Amino acid sequence: MKKLIFALIVLLAPAVLNAQTKPLVKSSRDTSIILDEITVKATRADAKSATTYKNISKKEIETNNFGQDLPFILNNTPGVVITSDAGAGIGYTGIRIRGSDASRVNITINGIPYNDSESQGTFWVNMPDFASSVDNIQIQRGVGTSTNGAGAFGGSVNIQTASPSDKAYAELNNTFGSFNTNKNTVKVGTGLIDNKWSIDGRLSRIQSDGFIDRAASNLKSFFLSGAYHGKTDLLRFNVFGGSEQTYQAWNGVPEAKLRGDQSALTDHYYNNLGYLYNTPADSLNLFNANNRKYNQFLFKDQNDDYTQSHYQALYAKQFSEKFSFNGALHYTDGKGFFEEYKNDRKFSEYGLPNVVVGGTTISRTNLIRRRWLDNDFYGLTYAFNYQESNALNFTLGGAYNQYRGKHFGEVIWAEYASTAAKDYHYYDGKGDKDDFNTYAKVNYSPAEQFNLFVDLQYRNVQYDISGTDKNRKVQDFRNNYNFFNPKVGATYFLNEQSNLYASFSVANKEPNRDDFTNLKTGLLVPKAERLNNVEAGYRVQNERFTGGLNVYGMFYKDQLIFTGEINEYSDAYRQNVDKSYRIGIELDASYVINTKFAINANAALSRNKIKNYIDYVSVYDDNYDLVDVQATNYADPDISFSPNAVLFGELVYKPIAGFALAWQSKYVSKQFMDNTQNDSRKLDAYFVNNARLGYDLPIKGIKNVNIGVLVNNLLNEKYESNGYTYSSIYPSGTLTENFYFPQAGTNFLLSLNIKF
Repeated sequence: MKKLIFALIVLLAPAVLNAQTKPLVKSSRDTSIILDEITVKATRADAKSATTYKNISKKEIETNNFGQDLPFILNNTPGVVITSDAGAGIGYTGIRIRGSDASRVNITINGIPYNDSESQGTFWVNMPDFASSVDNIQIQRGVGTSTNGAGAFGGSVNIQTASPSDKAYAELNNTFGSFNTNKNTVKVGTGLIDNKWSIDGRLSRIQSDGFIDRAASNLKSFFLSGAYHGKTDLLRFNVFGGSEQTYQAWNGVPEAKLRGDQSALTDHYYNNLGYLYNTPADSLNLFNANNRKYNQFLFKDQNDDYTQSHYQALYAKQFSEKFSFNGALHYTDGKGFFEEYKNDRKFSEYGLPNVVVGGTTISRTNLIRRRWLDNDFYGLTYAFNYQESNALNFTLGGAYNQYRGKHFGEVIWAEYASTAAKDYHYYDGKGDKDDFNTYAKVNYSPAEQFNLFVDLQYRNVQYDISGTDKNRKVQDFRNNYNFFNPKVGATYFLNEQSNLYASFSVANKEPNRDDFTNLKTGLLVPKAERLNNVEAGYRVQNERFTGGLNVYGMFYKDQLIFTGEINEYSDAYRQNVDKSYRIGIELDASYVINTKFAINANAALSRNKIKNYIDYVSVYDDNYDLVDVQATNYADPDISFSPNAVLFGELVYKPIAGFALAWQSKYVSKQFMDNTQNDSRKLDAYFVNNARLGYDLPIKGIKNVNIGVLVNNLLNEKYESNGYTYSSIYPSGTLTENFYFPQAGTNFLLSLNIKF
């Protein structure tokens, strides 16, 4: 398949370059913009769509880009909650929309799926500073329009990479700040050469020590795009990717440590002695480290090391004023590992024989292991667009993608050497996934003020898991899913500035790899999920005010929800629940008061419930052997990690041309870390304020010099944006452990951006 894709790219190029069709527009620059937009049009919402969405412009992205991961740039949008393992936005970060985590948010780049095929998550750390190569973003909340890749159960993020400039340019973007953070970015572009050709490139490096102890990041990325701009067609090749080395900080801080409760911390220590804490250094670290910056890991090479490269061939063709086509071939290559030091492990855990030294049989050893992931993802996307008039628009599109993933583990050092072969893998697993979808969309306006929308999608997923997992258990799952995802809606235009809309959508989603491999004894094999989504809203826009008010209902069957527990690899456990729902109201508004002041604000108020939840807790005997699983029923509890209120406000002050000062405030209400709605297992509400300053310096001979300052958490709020919890029952009673991910106090980033 990979060879086929590259062959098609080679064969397609001459055909495109020799294509001759009557020009539809005069300007090559205008043509390029239109054709670039066509590459994402098929999966995007527009003013006629009965969909809840928000567009983010290149200017907004640039203003908020100080080198933090993309979720931090999206933090100002409705219903979004972000988190950072290292506490400062660089390294591993996460995003939730309407309470749904990244594995339930569909991400596409130029219409090509970006979510990892197996985990369905999105790891922005693999593409640091990607925001510097983005032209615009559309966030659709709820099911949204049909798209490629994993089903959208909370929202979708549709990204279009940067379009070429009409003139040659160069940029130097640098950021420096707290925790020894620095970002260096170089961007260059040829502009349009002979009104036909363009090349754009970027190199970035980001380094940071992180807020959490030892949570350092060393990140590199690149972006290269070359394009042929015909009069009626566009052929673009994108190559981009990144490499990341991050010190692990994914275990969090024990609650007793965070709260400074020495008595409880001592109890926690003895309860986990021999499991989390094995050496005197572990003990000293636990009791002496800063309570908010504590990191359990001490091994100097406890790193995550991963490299990912993306190849895209994008083609758009305007055949006539009515008919256009866009398609893409793509390939993604990823490979990496994380390294761990493990104390006193049995040789048998790794399939290794015991070691005999001086006649003494040794069955345990300290060791260093690496867990590898080596994967390939490739496929194609396509869309045919037909617009009869302003009253009728039809799109037929789809995608076919294949994923091939290898999971394996190595022991690279042991205190007591074994007889294992040099290339020995203590586990070897495979994940193969084929994903096909096709959709048809119709927008029809029977009257000038009224638009009807129908969107029908069929999706087939074949997913096979084989081999052994990280615990050396044999895995053999064969799954075939067929999903039908219909969507209907209507938009009524009250006038040129405002409209009302309503829609009903269905989405289905397959379980991810961890749902199978983390399956607990006695629990049922995970089932696919189904979502019925109702949206209704009002939109208005004029010269000074842009606003939207919408209500939604998301009603799930067999939703896979987080239990709040993770395993030693920080994989989160999920389980199906029969019936659950999310209902809410969202407000998004921007108002230009005058030439100097503007206000931006949004609010998301929601109720997120499970009709009936069964919590399963493991029961152990005095020998720590599992003897039973205790089930407890909870009626109508809140869904974990789903705040009832997310509020954002921003006041922008522009006293003179080129100078802007903004004050940003974000409130997130309390969140429960599991589904028992227990106040002893929650994230407290938090209210965080940031200040941002930007100033354009007029310097002769230079296009633009911009100085930016971002002060995060200006009032030094002590808060935690993520966590996990687990409980076990022993003869002595129930033991519950809570762990939290503290975010940084007051910190700053200073940027200097020069455009030539």
